[in-house]
Amino acid sequence: MPNSKQHQPYLLQQVLAYLCDGGLDDELDAVLENLAVDVNCDGLFLLRVTQQRRHLVVEAMSQTQGAKLSRKDAERLLTRLANHRRLHSYASLKTPCIVDDLNTIIDDDLAIQSQLDAVQIRSALLMPISGIDTYILGAYRYDCDEPWHEDKIEALRLASHLVAFKQELIRQRSIVSNNELVCAEHLYRLPMPCAHIDIDNKVVRFNVSAEETLHLQAMQEVLTLVNRRDEALLLDTMQLVRGQVLEQASCELVIKPSPSPAPSRLTFLSLSGEEGPLLMFIEPIEEQLATAPSISLHFDGLTGLPNRSYFEALYTQAKPNRQGRSTFVAFINLDRFQIVNNVSGHKAGDRLLCEVAARLGQLVRKDDVVARLSGDEFGILMPDIDMAIAQQVAQRICHALSEHEFVWNERKHSVSISLGLARCDVPEESISELLRSASAACRIAKEKGRNGWYLYQADDPTLDRLNTDMSASVDIIGALSKDQFELYFQPIEPLMKESEGLHLEILLRMISDDGELIAPGIFLPAAERFNLASKVDKWVIDHLLRWGAEHLSLWQAMSMISVNLSALSIGDKEFIDWLEMRLLGEPELVGKLCFEITETAAVSQLDHATELINLIKPMGCKLALDDFGSGFSSFAYLKLLDVDFVKIDGQFVQNLCEDKADQAIVNAIVQLGRDMEFEIIAEFVESVAVGRHLKELGVDYGQGYGIAKPSSLNGLTSGNSLAWYQQLC
Repeated sequence: MPNSKQHQPYLLQQVLAYLCDGGLDDELDAVLENLAVDVNCDGLFLLRVTQQRRHLVVEAMSQTQGAKLSRKDAERLLTRLANHRRLHSYASLKTPCIVDDLNTIIDDDLAIQSQLDAVQIRSALLMPISGIDTYILGAYRYDCDEPWHEDKIEALRLASHLVAFKQELIRQRSIVSNNELVCAEHLYRLPMPCAHIDIDNKVVRFNVSAEETLHLQAMQEVLTLVNRRDEALLLDTMQLVRGQVLEQASCELVIKPSPSPAPSRLTFLSLSGEEGPLLMFIEPIEEQLATAPSISLHFDGLTGLPNRSYFEALYTQAKPNRQGRSTFVAFINLDRFQIVNNVSGHKAGDRLLCEVAARLGQLVRKDDVVARLSGDEFGILMPDIDMAIAQQVAQRICHALSEHEFVWNERKHSVSISLGLARCDVPEESISELLRSASAACRIAKEKGRNGWYLYQADDPTLDRLNTDMSASVDIIGALSKDQFELYFQPIEPLMKESEGLHLEILLRMISDDGELIAPGIFLPAAERFNLASKVDKWVIDHLLRWGAEHLSLWQAMSMISVNLSALSIGDKEFIDWLEMRLLGEPELVGKLCFEITETAAVSQLDHATELINLIKPMGCKLALDDFGSGFSSFAYLKLLDVDFVKIDGQFVQNLCEDKADQAIVNAIVQLGRDMEFEIIAEFVESVAVGRHLKELGVDYGQGYGIAKPSSLNGLTSGNSLAWYQQLC
């Protein structure tokens, strides 16, 4: 006989194929017959243990061709043998068992012994199988003293596992089938329209209510129930469930066959845990009575969501949280929403807001509240939730909306949001405080690149800086309204020769309510962060020109007055238009002005920088590049900008006397200036020694505390140069 190990894989494939295709009654005898040949035994049998465990029933059996008993006699013998009082305990068998000599056990039943002797059955191998029912897979051999080989035992063990696997498969299919039948029965009885949707989005079955109200038909496309413009939202909602993003998802749409023009709520949930089929429930949304005054007071007229005041009221009415859970508030802002309004119009913007509102409602938990707080800002109240789930909701919202495609008049707009998340740490914390914290976290999410979320934490240094800047921004607004700023100046002195007059840079100080001067390093970052830089620049230029008009002779005596412009200002069309009109109104002053913009601003906004040059150069103003060399390695952009001065960044000047690398960089910039015909100004000149080194390298001007500290412009009495270059001789 061939080696059983060679046949074993093929045989087990046969067994598995049978078990996957049929039931325990289908062709089982044939399977046992093949298995008997493979394991080199004289017969195989399958016993089923009854639930009462009173006896065992022969479910199937197989004998070799040389069997000494007919099948009927063999089954009768197995039944009697299995239910013998001394073998009945095998009904509770848990592990494989080998009975070496049946005669030694059945010594009190001469009839069975005589039958065993007649057919010479000596030993048996029993394998328990647990599942829906308990089975014993057994093998017997005729008169044979050889032990059962381990590979034969292993083959039977594997076969028994496959039988158990098939039993579990049958059980699961039975459960699914029963669940579907129960579900179909309940679906049929429900008073609302319900339908079973297959993986191809077709109606498989539906109840009486769906047939009567919606006139559904078998295999009807579910998309035919809604208007064309709502198809994408319907598909998105179904995909949220199929993609296992949500266990159930809803959307509110107008159903075409419905007798009511009011929208209905379509809810989808997965059928039997499968990814494809869905159950759809359609509920009419109760129409709000126009006479109810609370409707307009509590809900947003465009999206139908709760408004801010109602949102805050709902927070105060929230039930206490369970142990280990908290209340979270999310603050959501649409990214670049103004682009949609500007490009496609406000109707498109309104439509986008409605779509986002509907999508948010699908992405939150059942008890969460979505509200429209203002404009393109939404809020979500999430009571009784742990932090991990709240973070999952935030991530889910960002991901789902980033994949939402908004189309208006065949023009596609990308959609994304920035979301801030804040937790209520104490029951007494007000909704205003929570919203403020969530709003701050939302701003951080925007500054990190948008299309993301950020969790507010009180000890977060990033949020600490934001809060500091927010406080400073409030101070800036107050200072602008009260004129609590003061102009300062710092001289820019020639290093080579006498100047025709004083060259200075205008600086700014803010005055606190108690009269203390606040340095620009404290309030200018806040002005940039909160879009106040243009207003500050307006104040500086306006008050500088007023001072020049009042001190015209002093102004005319000076050689140059430099004024800084922020990156936000040169990109602000409203500011540029204002600057043009303001300069045109002061023809006697503009010829002395030089506007400074940073290298970073010039390169990142090259078009706006070019527009600024085209505006100021015809009026006689000059342009300087500040912080040169601090951020870019390419000088190609210099060919596109008609600059008059380049100010070397202070990091290359401070250690100039000792650092040869700084000397090489400054020397290269000087040579570049000579070739491209612009003059060089060095910042952070802190000593005469640095000044001398700069002069040797060919730098034209110096500025720093080693020359003169900043002073109040109101204290300036002379327009003459300080002649500091004389100290360098």
